[in-house]
Amino acid sequence: MQERGQSLTGKTVLITGGARRVGAAIARELHAAGANLAIHYRKSGTEALALAAGLNGSRPGSAATVQADLMDASGLPALVEFVLRNFGALDVLVNNASTFYATKVGDITPAAFDDLFGTNVRAPLFLSQAAAPSLRATRGLILNIVDIHALRPLRHYTTYCAAKAGLHMLTRSLAKELGPDVRVNGISPGPVLWPEGGGGDPAVREKIIQRTILKRMGTPADIARTALFFAADAPFITGQILAVDGGRSVAW
Repeated sequence: MQERGQSLTGKTVLITGGARRVGAAIARELHAAGANLAIHYRKSGTEALALAAGLNGSRPGSAATVQADLMDASGLPALVEFVLRNFGALDVLVNNASTFYATKVGDITPAAFDDLFGTNVRAPLFLSQAAAPSLRATRGLILNIVDIHALRPLRHYTTYCAAKAGLHMLTRSLAKELGPDVRVNGISPGPVLWPEGGGGDPAVREKIIQRTILKRMGTPADIARTALFFAADAPFITGQILAVDGGRSVAW
């Protein structure tokens, strides 16, 4: 990881789904810039505790973990209260947690719909609402992790794409609703990590890579650096969703 100045020193970040993959990369990047972190997890307790231990090893008392089911809207204010108890303020909320899987038309179930819309739209909305008073007090930032497929549908992923489209519009709507005190922006990743649970078809993966302008995969670090830009270096940007996709959304 590139060494950075302490541009987020004294700031506190709550990141959902922060224990693994892109979430963990964002956590490490913002921590390296000086931020304190509240790392939310649902089931990845071992990974969350290990990540926090490593961050606290370099800066004691700078990271804490909190378990919550984001589908339970009634419990979301407690996440914000946890941050305030541990760090005194909240400056950045990163809505990163998500579910992603295929729902082929003909096989879509109400349970899959509720899950995909719940994690990708409902939870970010209600957590943002719970966090809004604290973020107004710090003139803070909400950062949503969207997806290039919010605007470009992916075959067999109708429900997921519709949910991310909802998050795309939620980002813009919250920016209008919460301004001028709170900035709200989004990042739409392209191919930076393959889904978990299998190797997938190498030919399909290569086809996806070749459809980027840069002809290569990105990395979680690319998303993390963009998150740092929004958190530390973009005070006049709100209501924007930035595609970090190697040009995939242009070269479709």
